Amino acid sequence: MAGGFDQVHLTTGEDLRALAQLDQTLWVALACPTRGLELDPATLDLIDTDQDGRIRPPELLAAVQWVCAVVKDPGCILTPGETLPLAQLNDQHPEGQALLAAARQILANLGKPDAAEIALADTTDPGRIFAHTVFNGDGVVPPEAAQDEETRGVLQDMLACVGGVPDRSGKAGVNQAKVEQFFNAAAAFVTWREKGAGDAAIWPLGETATLAAVQALQTVRAKVDDYFARCRLAAFDARAAGPLNRDEKEYAAVAAGELSAEAKECRSLPLARVEAGRPLPLAEGLNPAWAADMAAFRALAVTPLLGERTALTEHDWTQLQARLGPCQAWLAAKAGAEVEALGQARLQALLSGPARKNVEALIARDLAVSVESNAVLSVHKLLRYRRDLGRLLVNFVNFRDFYSRREKAIFQAGSLYLDQRRCDLCLRVEDAGRHATMAGLAGTYLAYCDCVRRATGEKMQIVAAFTDGSSDNLMVGRNGVFYDRQGRDWDATITRIVDNPISLRQAFWAPYKKFVRLIEQQVAKRAAAAEAASTAKLESAAATAATLDKAKPAEPKKIDVGTVAALGVAVGSIGTALSILATGLMKIEYWQIPLVFVGLMLLISGPSVIMAWLKLRQRNLGPILDANGWAINARARLNVPFGAALTRVARLPEGAQRDLVDPFAEKKSLWPYVAVLVVLLWLTYLVLDRQGLIHTWTHGWLGKPAAAAAPTPPAEKPK
Repeated sequence: MAGGFDQVHLTTGEDLRALAQLDQTLWVALACPTRGLELDPATLDLIDTDQDGRIRPPELLAAVQWVCAVVKDPGCILTPGETLPLAQLNDQHPEGQALLAAARQILANLGKPDAAEIALADTTDPGRIFAHTVFNGDGVVPPEAAQDEETRGVLQDMLACVGGVPDRSGKAGVNQAKVEQFFNAAAAFVTWREKGAGDAAIWPLGETATLAAVQALQTVRAKVDDYFARCRLAAFDARAAGPLNRDEKEYAAVAAGELSAEAKECRSLPLARVEAGRPLPLAEGLNPAWAADMAAFRALAVTPLLGERTALTEHDWTQLQARLGPCQAWLAAKAGAEVEALGQARLQALLSGPARKNVEALIARDLAVSVESNAVLSVHKLLRYRRDLGRLLVNFVNFRDFYSRREKAIFQAGSLYLDQRRCDLCLRVEDAGRHATMAGLAGTYLAYCDCVRRATGEKMQIVAAFTDGSSDNLMVGRNGVFYDRQGRDWDATITRIVDNPISLRQAFWAPYKKFVRLIEQQVAKRAAAAEAASTAKLESAAATAATLDKAKPAEPKKIDVGTVAALGVAVGSIGTALSILATGLMKIEYWQIPLVFVGLMLLISGPSVIMAWLKLRQRNLGPILDANGWAINARARLNVPFGAALTRVARLPEGAQRDLVDPFAEKKSLWPYVAVLVVLLWLTYLVLDRQGLIHTWTHGWLGKPAAAAAPTPPAEKPK
């Protein structure tokens, strides 16, 4: 038992084989996140088979059962390591045999065929493992996989047109999806080209000349449409002609700078001067910024299709678009553009020949070795489990690492040094406000800190549990240093505090500290009030001095009778209290006086200690982890002795000597010692006087005689 609840021991391989039979009500956790833990996230992702970012018992049991099947002694994962002897692989199990063969193949590929064990580092780089293989079971074949130049050329063409995907060796290759994409595009392109072949409507000038004419038309289409639209608007209303030709101010703005016929401002002006029903000039009167484009349009499209012209009417423009419309529609329907660079002849040859069949045969050959190749990846998974799975188990099924204190648990992010303490229960958090809502139920004093590494700009948030010492000097804004599990140091600043009792020692002294703070506050208030009154009097005196020659002399202030009466009442009350205390002490035996003071202290501190003891008994790790995404299945207590182990208060090293002389210490006044001495002498006098010793020693000059013993009544005579 640890932490106030039963925890199962996991020490042997047989314990792991029987783990599935353990009632999950005895598991410490039922879920944990795959991020924010001091465990390799890549291993956690392998265990998290549904990839939802959380690990639950079925996934953990599946990982354990797989290890039990492929390894002779699964207990080896309970002692984490980076290597695994080949003799540990279970060659009596089919998957174990595949893993053994894959491990030997990995070592052979790495130049270590005689090695007796394999390390995790040997499997972390698939590129090294598969560097000398072209068939590795991933269904991706690079050009190097082809044994003939023709097929190699096809693979290179496919990579150039549709791109590739990396295979396990890191080389670019094609898979079945890329094959289908390439040949579908090739078929679509060839079909499109064949549809336009020999169609006179599509090629009124022949293929080359028609394509040139369409290109020239497309270049000026928007500008010509704009010109004829403006002319139609001018024909509708003559008043529109001026604004449609643009304002003179716009020309002035263009002329203000360095003028160029190709300037953007010039190209935005109308193609020619706008008038109602005016044809578009093709030579004279054109916007100079469009002169070259219009010349090409005239030479390539207008003259071949409409004959020589110096101007283009709107009817001519419509007729010209109609003549080139079929070719434009055919171009818009282009398919398979990604393979166009290969040309129609090459694509037809690929479609009609054995190219696709040969490439798909290579892919099938690659997939045929998928079992062996996947076993290589399974070796990597096994070595990750060898290193990390055991640690996860003893931080999930039980909390061995946390309660044994031999090493930090996987949820402990590091140690916070602050206020002469080292806090070992520190967790990463994403949102301190949301985390504190749940973690506040843990009954633990929590300090949320922002941590920064200024050299690298890294930032993170942590929550630290203070489980020993006091909270007197813990406040928002205090700075400390946080060391993560890699030993890196971070600047830490407290940003939020969840206040709860820390220790019984703190609870015992809390009432006295509160009383002292109350006195300090009252003294500070009265001092501030006195200072304000003094300042007011000084201001009044200064004003009076300024008008002294005009003011009447002030009458002497009379003594306030009420003030005198109040002082008398106060002195009388203090005297009465002291008299009652002295009388009470005189009525008890001298040896009972220390007990009175002890009882008084217990009366003052007792309620605070009892309340703290009750709260400390409720201190629980569960809500802190639940707020981080865990599902804790037990009441993981943080009692007082264990809490003291989680927070280390500053102690002098063994053999150190303390120098009690402080050269800068304030000079101590003797009056407190004198007062204590007077009180002790007075109490001693009361005790001795009650015994009559003072009266005896001074021969009746001081003190009272001892009280005479009551006479014993005479015994009655028998009748």
